Amino acid sequence: MFSQNHRLSSAIRAPLLLACAVLAACTPLPPAPAQTPAPAAMPASAWQQPGVHILHIAPQESLLTITVRRGGPLARLGHDHVIASRTLQGVVAPALGRAQFQFRLDEMSVDEESLRQAAGLTTTPSADAIAGTRHNMLVRVLEAERYPWVRIDARRAGNGEVLEADITLHGVTRTLQLPVRIEQAADGRRLQASGSLLLKQSDFGIVPFAVLGGAMAVQDQMELAFRITARQDLSAPGAGANPGR
Repeated sequence: MFSQNHRLSSAIRAPLLLACAVLAACTPLPPAPAQTPAPAAMPASAWQQPGVHILHIAPQESLLTITVRRGGPLARLGHDHVIASRTLQGVVAPALGRAQFQFRLDEMSVDEESLRQAAGLTTTPSADAIAGTRHNMLVRVLEAERYPWVRIDARRAGNGEVLEADITLHGVTRTLQLPVRIEQAADGRRLQASGSLLLKQSDFGIVPFAVLGGAMAVQDQMELAFRITARQDLSAPGAGANPGR
């Protein structure tokens, strides 16, 4: 009797354990076919006028990360993830307290080891799990082919330590208060801004990834953090010019 029950229990557990491997978008699915990103110029806003002092974001000195965490009764079987963009593009007008930048979802990295350590994540997903996370994130959750860009248009609010930011993600724009720390060079040619905030995927019409009826899932809330450097580089072609002109 015990052996029969044991075999039956094993038969039930097998598909369950297989499904558990997909927590937090970890399903090791094959990556989507590679596509050449279509170039998209940053649309110029009304505040980008001739004579306005403009600094250009330096992508090689800037970083934006999004941390998503596991949830559900079986969360312990999965992983948290850090997604990062190192390809930010855009402009800052310090005197006006305005900034506008964007990045492509399909250019984001997933689970760089140094970023996982910095975020205090203790588990180590396999290469297959990371590839599956990227595929599910882009294809199933964010629909990156349909909504490839994330755009942020920010303006100073109050004392300057908080920005009011219009964030466009997944075709939905939400206005949020964004605490920020700004450091600017005395000559006005370099600026660094850093900060973080909490977002909910559902606020942007995104359904968080889940399996087993939600027993294993990605939490709705995600943590966005950024460190952005903008500078005036007189040696760059068109430096000081306004985008879109």
